[in-house]
Amino acid sequence: MSGKPHTLVFSDLDGTLLDHQSYEWYAAAPAIDALKSINAGLILASSKTAPEVATVRAELKIEHWPAIVENGAGVLASHSDDCKEVSQYRSLLSSLQKISPSLRRHFTGFDDMPVKKVADITDLSVKNAALAKQRAFSEPGIWTGNNAEKEIFLKLLREEGIHAQQGGRFLTLSYGANKADQLLMLAKQFEPCRTIALGDAPNDIAMLEAADIGVIVANPDAPPLPMLDGEAEGRIIRTKDAGPNGWNATILDLIANPPFNENTIH
Repeated sequence: MSGKPHTLVFSDLDGTLLDHQSYEWYAAAPAIDALKSINAGLILASSKTAPEVATVRAELKIEHWPAIVENGAGVLASHSDDCKEVSQYRSLLSSLQKISPSLRRHFTGFDDMPVKKVADITDLSVKNAALAKQRAFSEPGIWTGNNAEKEIFLKLLREEGIHAQQGGRFLTLSYGANKADQLLMLAKQFEPCRTIALGDAPNDIAMLEAADIGVIVANPDAPPLPMLDGEAEGRIIRTKDAGPNGWNATILDLIANPPFNENTIH
């Protein structure tokens, strides 16, 4: 990094920068290279764990930027490959065990699953599924009960200070911080002229609305996100193409056109 970035881009991974099925990002390579050429920062913001995000960040050669991990529950420092402190996660699991079995049985978290099960439900390799289980801040899982039971379950967790975020695949439990909170914190730290956020799922909404420009990346495998605050005014836009193809086209367009053209930012 040389000087302050004029733009910070915050990007979700699965279904956004990474293809929802193959987990590949190569279609976005031209836009990633273009961001690097204009000294724009790329901060990954994912539900993935620190070891998972560190692997992707290294592939993208952006290790010098921090990353938002576990749905915003934590931040992975630059040039680091793990978050060593796991006390939040242990506390969260302890709170889950306090819930009556009649409710608890409806939530199957990653800690409840062997690595092979995590691999099966995420389409990850066994190696990457093992990384997904190396959690420090949050617990994703699958809810199988009805809505009334879910409301009681979440109410009991809120009494323990635990909040839930619905992602594209999982209901994720954490102690409240989200991607938007970390975006605002990192924007204050780096002081960019502009922030862009890209995402495709409900757990990205707060981040999209917190950025100067939000980009809803098309996801044909999930219901479309509702109209967001700022979308009617054009501050939040939607891609035509899904995943990294839509990511690539939109970032290239935002770089080429004001106010994100390098020559127009003061």
